[in-house]
Amino acid sequence: MDESLTTIHVTENLSLLRIMNLIDEYPNLKEITCSPSIYNRISEKYIDALEQLQIKVVKEYHWGASKKPCDYEDELLQLASEGYKAAEIAEIFDITVNRVYYLLRRNKTKLDTNTKKYDYDEVKSLKESGMKPKEISEKLNIPIRTVYYILNNR
Repeated sequence: MDESLTTIHVTENLSLLRIMNLIDEYPNLKEITCSPSIYNRISEKYIDALEQLQIKVVKEYHWGASKKPCDYEDELLQLASEGYKAAEIAEIFDITVNRVYYLLRRNKTKLDTNTKKYDYDEVKSLKESGMKPKEISEKLNIPIRTVYYILNNR
């Protein structure tokens, strides 16, 4: 029983039993919010009865994930900027790799990482100086496919 709550959000249809349980659990309840699809399924009798008890039923949208930062987000970003891989970060914080990728995408502007892994200008200058792509690959220790990508697309 939580006497401090005056507003709750429900995600399932309000039946007589559900309403009675909510009133018992939250004695100071003043407002029940729900999605429009739930609201449309609530009986008018129930809405009128709740209004007589001075409890409003309100349509409210709660779409998408919460935008609140998690408590380890700053540490995660720090590790990412230091070069840790997503799998290593996931293991450190005991979260999924997908969660790590999600947080990195969400905070892309906060990261101090360079999006280019290799120096494009150096690859081009070596090519202009007469080196072959295979030699550039060996000298800079980068995959030959990456050398071709840089030379053909930039």
